[in-house]
Amino acid sequence: MIVVRGTKRFLDRVGQPGPASGSSTASLGDWYANALFWRPQVALFVNAQTLLPVLVPLAPATSVVGRLPVAFEDLARRLGVGRTRLDHEVAGMAEHLLAKSASRSVVGVMIEFAHLAELHHAEHGTLDLIDLSLWLAQVPCSPLYGSHLSPDRALLAALR
Repeated sequence: MIVVRGTKRFLDRVGQPGPASGSSTASLGDWYANALFWRPQVALFVNAQTLLPVLVPLAPATSVVGRLPVAFEDLARRLGVGRTRLDHEVAGMAEHLLAKSASRSVVGVMIEFAHLAELHHAEHGTLDLIDLSLWLAQVPCSPLYGSHLSPDRALLAALR
């Protein structure tokens, strides 16, 4: 099970947090989510541990969290994560619980990713969400400076 910690914008579209609190049982832990009002609308998920960004079409909003594991698997496979470890992580993402965001640091990283993604989209004119997620995963993030520098490297280290 994963806990998806959404911003108000995200939770307004996807659903309100459940009354019970819980913690993620998948090895990567919690995911954060925000809604981006592009055309078409997109959900930006960021893993709290690795800061890996995953972009997923928002519509239909009620099933967007259920589509996160497939998008994550595609992205992680393209980054070179081993099959056994990846299968285990994706299986752990089968169930989810919605919660309010709790880390201002991760929300700040999400905001920066959203700005960078908009600039990249405006410059290149394409909206392949996995390619854009791959590009964002290579961006250095200050919370990772003491360890792996970028989300793609942090993911590979976490899922060895």
